[in-house]
Amino acid sequence: MVCQISLIKNIHCKQLHLSALGRQVQHLADTAAAEGISYLEFAGRLLETEIVHRNQADMLRKIKFARLPAMHELQAYDCAQVEGMPPAKLQQLKELTWLDQNFNLVIMGPNGVGKSLLAAGLCHHALQSGYRAYFRTMDQIMTTLKTKDISRSAMADYKKLYKAHLIVIDDIMMIAIARQDANSFFHFINALHERTSFIITTNKSPKEWAETIGDEVITTALLDRLLYRCEIIKLSGESYRMKHRKTIFEKTK
Repeated sequence: MVCQISLIKNIHCKQLHLSALGRQVQHLADTAAAEGISYLEFAGRLLETEIVHRNQADMLRKIKFARLPAMHELQAYDCAQVEGMPPAKLQQLKELTWLDQNFNLVIMGPNGVGKSLLAAGLCHHALQSGYRAYFRTMDQIMTTLKTKDISRSAMADYKKLYKAHLIVIDDIMMIAIARQDANSFFHFINALHERTSFIITTNKSPKEWAETIGDEVITTALLDRLLYRCEIIKLSGESYRMKHRKTIFEKTK
């Protein structure tokens, strides 16, 4: 029996690329023998082991391509710390009906109130629900658009974004954008309009975007696309970073 298991582990599993099964087949066989289960149930356990492993590996790959920030677990978002996102509203967002309807979300608020965490959490939740979702800062989006014609990696990223169900653009309009770059950004948004949902995080109101872009016509056209089917979420409250600011000194009594 040991020789048979060794043969399965070293040859058959490797040839069929059943890496998880190869590592666990001995344990599964021992468990099956101890429990006295049928061959059919044993075969089911073998297949289930490999399927679970592949699903986990696939999710890790999707998270890597999504470029989610370190903090992206939606359960880490504390509705009690901010105003504007009660638990009932968060639960409704988690149902992802808005994503199926190609709605956009614009999450506004001052620095430190959890805009990026909320956006990243919803992006991660969408990935877990089977959607193609990506998280990018405004700077990363602009770099991709500016270099896609001269860089293979940028073009590959552009193609991923072009096929996305959801794109998070974090910290939009934080810095001034050249008119040519703003025009490229508009064409990017326009190409995905009504077939891809966006989550936008910003500490500026849409009216202030014209100052960053420097072109009122492009700004108006951009807002027309983003706000057509859109829910604006306004968050307020004390900065989480300032509230939990670290210090190198010990607290004195």
